[in-house]
Amino acid sequence: MNRRCHVNRRTTLLGAGEILAWWAVLALLWLVFISAVTTLELVVGTSAALVAAVAAWGARRAVSRW
Repeated sequence: MNRRCHVNRRTTLLGAGEILAWWAVLALLWLVFISAVTTLELVVGTSAALVAAVAAWGARRAVSRW
């Protein structure tokens, strides 16, 4: 296995872990602020948290490259 492949795999795993962490925090925050937890609210909240997690990850990467 060449070194470049290993670095890309590690970077991918770290990125996925970071997105998962963002998603968990944002989904939990959503659940704290809604009044009634219905199936629709759960689907919308977890979906919105995933979109926001990917955006937060991308923003952090953009800022860290400066």
